Amino acid sequence: MAGDNRMERARRLRRETTEAERLLWARLRNRRFRGMKFRRQKPMGPYVVDFVSSEHKLIVELDGGQHSDQQGYDDRRTRWLESRGFTVLRFWNNDILTRLELVLDAVWVEVEKRTPDSPSP
Repeated sequence: MAGDNRMERARRLRRETTEAERLLWARLRNRRFRGMKFRRQKPMGPYVVDFVSSEHKLIVELDGGQHSDQQGYDDRRTRWLESRGFTVLRFWNNDILTRLELVLDAVWVEVEKRTPDSPSP
């Protein structure tokens, strides 16, 4: 039952994306970002993550204004995901809207840290 709720929530989140999510997804989908496979609004345990590359154990989360009110929840969620071997990168929606290339550079830097044998661009 709980899994069904997470799946339905993920479907709803995919339908109701923010402008920042649409913009980032346009760059991540279909292996457009350096050949990496990303999924969006993916259920993981009790949570639904914004974007995940399972191959690189990397999660990218976008935060809007509501996240300043739920810092404790976000911290618990991040600890749970990290305890499963994932790295969680968080960016404000405004960063996606105004500095997308810098955000993508930060994602790539993290990938390179996690996979030291990866070739440089």
